[in-house]
Amino acid sequence: MNLTRLVNIYTRFTIIYSRLHLFENAFLFLYQIHTHHLYFLYLYKNISAVDKKCLDCGDTLRGRTDKKFCSDQCRNNYNNRLNRDSNNFVRNVHGLLRKNRRILSDLYCEGKLKVHKDALFVLGYNFSFFTHVIETSKGYKYHYCFEYGYRETGDDFIELSQNSQYLEYQ
Repeated sequence: MNLTRLVNIYTRFTIIYSRLHLFENAFLFLYQIHTHHLYFLYLYKNISAVDKKCLDCGDTLRGRTDKKFCSDQCRNNYNNRLNRDSNNFVRNVHGLLRKNRRILSDLYCEGKLKVHKDALFVLGYNFSFFTHVIETSKGYKYHYCFEYGYRETGDDFIELSQNSQYLEYQ
């Protein structure tokens, strides 16, 4: 709050106060106005003594009274630091899903429809991460990583497949 705003508030207050309280004793009226004047000066000194600081870098803020950051960079740094843990988890899971999809895509595009399970392990495939599971009417359970999937055949081999319907849902 700046000084001119406080002076305006003080002036309006004295006008309203004088209209509401008509005093016979002018000295008592001036004394009460003087008391309120001192109170406004006290408020001004205390409000101006507290400088708001940027939540990220700690610089003094100038401008709007409800400002929290001195720049867009500080606002972004602060919010990124707050969301770092949750964003890292999502980023890591998404990275694993993309890696699994790339491995399945490369093998499928090479024409390999049946691969040994150990070959996927060697390439870095993580069997714990997939996007969805589809069970067919024959009872086969396919684990998909986006549009590429696999099913275990029982003899440590994996049958690869591509679900073109996944692309139609987009």
